[in-house]
Amino acid sequence: MLKQDYNKVGLGSISLLLFIFGILFSVSFGNRESYGDNILRFIGLSPWSNGDTGFHYTIFYSLIFYLPALILGYKFKNDLWAKLGRTLSLITIILILLSLFFVAV
Repeated sequence: MLKQDYNKVGLGSISLLLFIFGILFSVSFGNRESYGDNILRFIGLSPWSNGDTGFHYTIFYSLIFYLPALILGYKFKNDLWAKLGRTLSLITIILILLSLFFVAV
């Protein structure tokens, strides 16, 4: 039997893709607003708590991408890019929770 020296593309590989979607959803690039802000406005939700200022809800909606990325990365850890997606998602989730804690205190 041959030993496989490389990881296969599988469900764990989606972890990195979900992380990238989460970044695109929550982060503004240049002087443009994030894609998440545009999507939320399109479906009739406000991305900010006070018009265009205040608490930015989009960062918390991005958890819809980060949490499944983390779960898939752990569940299918031997797949290609699963470890990278898992690690980046975990770091991002921790940063979001820390920022929520410091805003609340």
